[in-house]
Amino acid sequence: MSRIGNKLIHIPEGLNVTVGPDFVDIKGKMGEDKISFNPALIGVELSEGILKVTRANEEKQTKAMHGTIRALINNACIGCHDGFVKKLAIVGIGYRAELKGGNIVLHVGYSHPITIAPLPGVTIKVIDGKTKDSNGLIEVSGSDKFAVGQTAALIRETRRPEPYLGKGIRYVDEHILRKEGKRAGKK
Repeated sequence: MSRIGNKLIHIPEGLNVTVGPDFVDIKGKMGEDKISFNPALIGVELSEGILKVTRANEEKQTKAMHGTIRALINNACIGCHDGFVKKLAIVGIGYRAELKGGNIVLHVGYSHPITIAPLPGVTIKVIDGKTKDSNGLIEVSGSDKFAVGQTAALIRETRRPEPYLGKGIRYVDEHILRKEGKRAGKK
């Protein structure tokens, strides 16, 4: 039994949702998205501002698709209405980021700067300002949850946080397990 697939999706105010025979089209102030599904396996019904996702049979693959399609439609509704945001902190002496055009250029300890282009529909902001923990913040935002997460992951992957000093690029709410250095075990 899919517990996720059986949940109802409440449509917020200001969101325009159209249900077709094999797609759901969602338009809002942050953007628009179109979710396709197999009408032989999954059905979507819209009534009085509530979307209900149903399945045609009880096969294992159909149950999996039931929950997946419901989650994709829900994420599209949230993204088109409010949007998604990921914040990354830059930690390390001399580490910094800057915007050139729509791309982000990272100076994170390599002999050359690294340029990353965001996925379509994603915007990047660099918030300068040294704090106790970081040299600045990178804010990745957009209406597509996958694109925002993938762009943030590409930025983080350029210099992952290391466990001894904690230097690198990490998510703001991420906790890094720190290790003790060699001198801690000496007598």
